[in-house]
Amino acid sequence: MKRYELLAADVEASIRGGVLRPGDRLPSVRHASTSRGVSASTVFQAYYLLEARGLIQARERSGYYVSAGARLAPPEPEQTSQPSDASVAVDVSEHVFEILEASMTREVVPFGSAFPSPLLFPLARLGQAMASSAKALDPWSTVDDLSPGNARLRRQIALRYLAGGLQVHTDEIVVTNGALEALNLCLAAVTRPGDAVVIESPTFYAALQALERMGLQAVEVPTHPREGIDLAALEHAIARHQPKACWLMTTFQNPLGSSMPDERKKALVELLARHELPLIEDDVYAELYFGDKRPVPAKAFDTQGLVLHCSSFSKCLAPGYRIGWAAPGRYARAVARQKLTTTLGASAPSQLALATYLEHGGFDKHLRRLRQTLAAQQSAFAQAVAQHFPPGTRATHPAGGYFLWVELPPGADALAIHRQALALGISVAPGPIFSASRAFTNCLRLNYGHAWDARSEQALATLGRLATAAIA
Repeated sequence: MKRYELLAADVEASIRGGVLRPGDRLPSVRHASTSRGVSASTVFQAYYLLEARGLIQARERSGYYVSAGARLAPPEPEQTSQPSDASVAVDVSEHVFEILEASMTREVVPFGSAFPSPLLFPLARLGQAMASSAKALDPWSTVDDLSPGNARLRRQIALRYLAGGLQVHTDEIVVTNGALEALNLCLAAVTRPGDAVVIESPTFYAALQALERMGLQAVEVPTHPREGIDLAALEHAIARHQPKACWLMTTFQNPLGSSMPDERKKALVELLARHELPLIEDDVYAELYFGDKRPVPAKAFDTQGLVLHCSSFSKCLAPGYRIGWAAPGRYARAVARQKLTTTLGASAPSQLALATYLEHGGFDKHLRRLRQTLAAQQSAFAQAVAQHFPPGTRATHPAGGYFLWVELPPGADALAIHRQALALGISVAPGPIFSASRAFTNCLRLNYGHAWDARSEQALATLGRLATAAIA
């Protein structure tokens, strides 16, 4: 752990142990820096992390204080997953579809949704950008904006990379119909049917569906709920199964919310480089960080073009516009060809609208508001889980994104809880849909990206009662 994480862990232990109580003032940054022998920057990072977890809050010109109800946050899961050391065929699509189809309605409380509330986004301003850009639409853009995509938008994406300290040339960027298409195109570019692909355990169910559709084998690798994939286990899996690619989420992983520290991301890229193994990096939540600095992707450490970085605007700016992209390094030409032979190009009006919006500014201001909202909703959500769920429940405390991974005590049946909750108008995402072997039977993924209100609180209390009854 880094120094700031150690400091944050010590403060968190004091809060959970009752040494620091709600309303207590934390040591000033200067005092903590002197007493712990660390820099002021380290103290700030620790306090930012604790603030993101809802444990402390800043008061203007006064300092940092323990949040009201901070001790209610449930403890985090600590155990690395233990999937089977095997390469397996995937058969999950029908199972996933049955579960998700039933919750795709506005009347259901959307704890199982994969999307944040659409009310969080500047859709009116985007609509204005769409209208103004459509009026000036160059007829030739319908041809020019085919793969790899609109040049203005690709330049804005490249500028976002540059702001994060990465040099990604516009010629490397391929605009796609959302991040999911980017990920699938990258997977198709580096694998053939029958190949093995490394995934996390648990992993995003769309990765499992992609492997199933392309006839690929899944190699599930142990993953820690806070720090991501186990690198020693990954090296073992590479030696045993000779995979052709890895599909990983190194930042705010879905469903865990885990984020690999920078040094582990660097070690990951170095390990894969030794084996000439491409990494498909799913990075759709990176803009939704709660600290003071955007997490760097694994691609930041890539010197050989082996990282195929994929992201989108769907989770942070423009849901429904279906605009994502891939920055696939040495595989850019192969991915562009995959795009041309499948969907040709992304929507020209959507690309122009986003380019216009980004060129006129306002994106970062929107992101600051969005992050503050999600951080506050996570805090309220976590406290409610601790209040209503059975003793022994654990939940992750992500420093970004909008998912909690909830680990119920042994004996709970997540699929049964899903069915019971749905009958009461509440959706959840049960753990088995995030595993090729349908593991994590006592786990739930919960979405806190929708407004925390009386309806949400009542639904979570109901869910807690169902979970308590499941282990009685």
